[in-house]
Amino acid sequence: MFKKILIANRGEIACRVIKSARKMGIKTVAVYSDADRNALHVRMADEAVHIGPSPANQSYIVIDKILDAVRQTGAEAVHPGYGFLSENKAFAAALEQIGVVFIGPPSPAIEAMGDKITSKKLAMEAGVSTVPGYMGLIADGDEAIRISGEIGYPVMIKASAGGGGKGMRIAWSESEVREGFQSSKNEAASSFGDDRIFIEKFVTQPRHIEIQVLADQHGNTVYLHERECSIQRRNQKVIEEAPSPFLDAATRKAMGEQACALARAVGYTSAGTVEFIVDGERNFFFLEMNTRLQVEHPVTELITGVDLVEQMIRVAAGEPLPFRQEDLKINGWAMESRLYAEDPYRNFLPSIGRLTRYRPPVEGPTATGIVRNDTGVFEGGEISMFYDPMIAKLCTWGPTRADAINEMRLALDTFEVEGIGHNLPFCSAVMDHPRFASGNITTAFIAEEFPDGFHGTTLDAQTLRRVAAASAAMNRVAEIRRTRISGTMDNHQRRVGDAWVVSLQGSQHRVTIAADKTGSTVTFEDGEQMRVQSDWTPGESLARLTVDGTLMVLKSTKIPMGFRIRLRGADLKVLVQSPRQAELYALMPEKLPPDTSKFLLCPMPGLIVSITVAEGDEVQEGQPLATVEAMKMENILKAERKGVVKKITASTGASLKVDEIIMEFE
Repeated sequence: MFKKILIANRGEIACRVIKSARKMGIKTVAVYSDADRNALHVRMADEAVHIGPSPANQSYIVIDKILDAVRQTGAEAVHPGYGFLSENKAFAAALEQIGVVFIGPPSPAIEAMGDKITSKKLAMEAGVSTVPGYMGLIADGDEAIRISGEIGYPVMIKASAGGGGKGMRIAWSESEVREGFQSSKNEAASSFGDDRIFIEKFVTQPRHIEIQVLADQHGNTVYLHERECSIQRRNQKVIEEAPSPFLDAATRKAMGEQACALARAVGYTSAGTVEFIVDGERNFFFLEMNTRLQVEHPVTELITGVDLVEQMIRVAAGEPLPFRQEDLKINGWAMESRLYAEDPYRNFLPSIGRLTRYRPPVEGPTATGIVRNDTGVFEGGEISMFYDPMIAKLCTWGPTRADAINEMRLALDTFEVEGIGHNLPFCSAVMDHPRFASGNITTAFIAEEFPDGFHGTTLDAQTLRRVAAASAAMNRVAEIRRTRISGTMDNHQRRVGDAWVVSLQGSQHRVTIAADKTGSTVTFEDGEQMRVQSDWTPGESLARLTVDGTLMVLKSTKIPMGFRIRLRGADLKVLVQSPRQAELYALMPEKLPPDTSKFLLCPMPGLIVSITVAEGDEVQEGQPLATVEAMKMENILKAERKGVVKKITASTGASLKVDEIIMEFE
């Protein structure tokens, strides 16, 4: 077995590999860029080597710099994680040339299956059902339009070397093909150093289901069942689960055997994933093979009990797999929510900054399941604009799908993140969505259920009542504490009232509170009573309460005359006022937001890639105005209405903050 391995990656996956290596008694080497000097993976590793400036194309994907780090430290093997160099045949070959083991498939297998164009051709030759498309190289936008017309709209424009949603666009018309083709090429070049593009038919109403395979150097190949990855936004997975709620045993077996046959055909070893599109009749079509560990591998580990990273290391060291296909059973259900540094209230635009608070839920067994959080950040750390926006993967396990969802709901409620925009509220909204709970999902789920973006959730009436009761009880505790603070002569004489008005989400509840040693009884105007019990103390950001027999975990921040409460994707301003305060507050005028309709504002921290108009130009609704790049993704900003450009205040190459002015209209 290896004594020392280098991890050619960063963030949560580097930390994940270090954990398995440490368990196996293997020392680890981290590599880091300027931006990652104080990163968690650097702190966790036994050694760390600086490899260059912050941009990935000057550090993490420069093969020579990784090789230099290997030589400096004497590492015997390299684990590439995912992204960056994980599917780069030249990198695997370069390691082989200097006698260092690549913890992944051999370079010929990467060449055969890592490239989406080549893998599709091989799959077709092997008789595997594939999605119709054009596998040749596409020279320019005109050729892309011609090919798309022949295939038939809608089409998917994809980077040949791509992954993680980078370099992917769905196009429904010629104009979208031309625009998407160039953006895909730019993203592919930036993320992978390879701007080749191919086009295939976009299958409507598809489910994205993938098979995890594992193969050793002794001819043994197994599949570890499937993962459903249909909850996607902009072709990037958000929620994954294992197994799929859609497959039956026969389809699972057929897909697994086909995935293994494909792996054997190319001499594959190590962990890999064969991805399929599955239609409503359970017909499945080969999509691609990812010749690496997948982001969503934890859900497979949770239902099989297999440590995939450990097995990758053992396979690379020449050991045979310790199990056969018949040994791999499905135990329970697992969910994964990807925590992204993006603002769901601003159309999921990337968010950067310092994590002023980062408190994940406690990992390990719970009363009814398991919680796991794979992360690469820490409280006080910086979220950079240079890398992928995913900062953690929150996973839960339960005996059934409903149990796993309930575990995830509670884990999301207890996950505290402050200082940046993040998508935890959106993940909570998905978990509570009836369609998701039913398992009736496709890759169009987010587009169909949130067509206008995410603006928070609206809690049902009974949940609102529980929040109102909880807030009233919390306010009573806070008021009692306030009266006991020294500094005034008559504090000991002041009595906290029993009658309060709780206002939230457009509703108002008049309540009275009767407290005793074990909790409070909150009585509403209509006579309904709710018992509230909690050990919450003012100042705590998480309030764990039992309300009317229901466990609730509220993210709570004190505001004037109440609380900011966050629960299950809802962000509520909850006012708890005396009857007289509520009467006077209702008379106060509402403050209106400033009018920014005459400005194009930068919606995220990012780099201005291009500005496509000039001062004095008349623009039409929907016309592209500028392109901003952040976290390896290009975002095209378009005109919201017809107008004339009065002044352009930003220039190509400029780095802007959120809401900085790019241009002004007449």
